[in-house]
Amino acid sequence: MWADPHQLRTQHTQSPEEQGKRYWDEESTPLYPFGYGLSYSTFAFSDLKVNQTQIKPGESIDVTFDVENTGTSAADEVAQLYVHQRSGSASRPVRELKGFERITLAPHAKKTVHMTLGTPELSYWSTAKKDWVEEPADFDVWVGGNSEATLHASFEIKQ
Repeated sequence: MWADPHQLRTQHTQSPEEQGKRYWDEESTPLYPFGYGLSYSTFAFSDLKVNQTQIKPGESIDVTFDVENTGTSAADEVAQLYVHQRSGSASRPVRELKGFERITLAPHAKKTVHMTLGTPELSYWSTAKKDWVEEPADFDVWVGGNSEATLHASFEIKQ
């Protein structure tokens, strides 16, 4: 028996919080998040800091965080930094990878990672303006070993 096409149209959505309902008969979320399983050890991310809570368009912000190898063998980890622009003239992705660094750590060793977010990372191509745009807005920052990173900070670009 075939489903009513009108019911099928109402079952899928583009809403980020309902991403598991984008297809009619299967979950649409990935089995593993982007960046998952890139190491042979376990790592802990901590002490996320942004050097400023407000910047002006064209300025940069420094992000630092610690990565510790909590496993029993030396291994590499790919530390990843994601951003989200909360509002603006265009809809922005829920998370965008804007920085990463591969680091090698001995067992129980810790390293502080430094990354910079500037105009290249905080601007986007506007189809309406046909140019790169860096808008005043609130931004979220997450760091971790995959796209489901939970260590969070925020800052604002203000005119």
